[in-house]
Amino acid sequence: MSLLALTVRVRGSSRPSVCTTPEVDALVAGGAPVGIGVSGGKDSTAVAFAVNEHLDAVCHTGPRLLVHADLGVTEWADSLPACQRLADRLGLELLVVRRPQGDMMDRWEQRWRDNVARYVNLSCVKVILPWSTPAMRFCTAELKVDQITRALSRRYPGQAILNVTGIRREESTERKNAPTAKCEPKLDSKDRDTTGVTWNAIAHWSLDDALGIAADRGFAQHEGYTRFGSRRISCVYCILATESDHRISAGDERNLAVGRRMTDLEIASTFGFQGNRWLGDTLTEHLSPEQRDGITLAKDRAARRVRADSKIPKHLLYVKGWPTCVPTRDEAVLLGAVRFAVADAVGLTPTFINPDEIISRYEQLLALKAAKVAKKPRRKAA
Repeated sequence: MSLLALTVRVRGSSRPSVCTTPEVDALVAGGAPVGIGVSGGKDSTAVAFAVNEHLDAVCHTGPRLLVHADLGVTEWADSLPACQRLADRLGLELLVVRRPQGDMMDRWEQRWRDNVARYVNLSCVKVILPWSTPAMRFCTAELKVDQITRALSRRYPGQAILNVTGIRREESTERKNAPTAKCEPKLDSKDRDTTGVTWNAIAHWSLDDALGIAADRGFAQHEGYTRFGSRRISCVYCILATESDHRISAGDERNLAVGRRMTDLEIASTFGFQGNRWLGDTLTEHLSPEQRDGITLAKDRAARRVRADSKIPKHLLYVKGWPTCVPTRDEAVLLGAVRFAVADAVGLTPTFINPDEIISRYEQLLALKAAKVAKKPRRKAA
């Protein structure tokens, strides 16, 4: 797919243009459905105004709507209302999608339960944290992208769909090379006969540009900005946010209940929300005495866990979920001692402490891996 960007001035606007590609233009000209993802934040608000006006200017005839992925209790209280105000202003439908299995907090808590079960069963060598990370943003993938693309493919069977986002290259190093448009595999559905393209229509805009388009049109931004002074609207406590951002979020008392719930997960798991930065430290004045004591103890327990895990020889760690070799008896004795110390630190029932059990489990997993590989169809020689 060509990513040659074409600049298109929004008719009647003093703001920058949207950016398109020939592929985007062809889809628009053909009346493709357009779903504009909105969070309530400044960038999605900006792209909604800009793209809607551009589509009007080029006489787009297909359906268009706003789509909000509701993250549940981790959302600002004004996020869904802000999206609805924007939809009302633009005269568009607002489609709200949610993860059927639960919201963002449910996902973190379930991930912790699953990871404990994996550790207890020696399906992993180290205890795995419950949280999303900058390098592992399943929060965005599972609760936003998956839900939005699934909803769009269900809504528009048999069509090529445009999925619009408010990503800007200026936002972060990760996004500095964001393309204007790209094929979206998650919109490809054989059952529904759909294909799709993700269109980052304002990827080249500055922060001033994004803020300015709403101001020019007299549209009031999310109260997280206007009332509480936040720099970002995402989860109220986001893995990418600064400590200052989290303190601002805590200034809205409606955000404290989920903050305490997240602190409880930090305590239970011995993993700080942002690695060495513990949300419980930021929220300390809003916590119960038991939670404050719990955070102090959790840091000590975390240090014990890390010290124990540091003794594991690298070759005994799993690669892509599987062991690569069977430990020697001495190595199995060491691994049993490590597992006992980790279980004690985290508060788990010690399992697979006996070296014979450990060796047997590694052998079992290697056999399962071999059987799985054997079942894979072999590629035909060229």
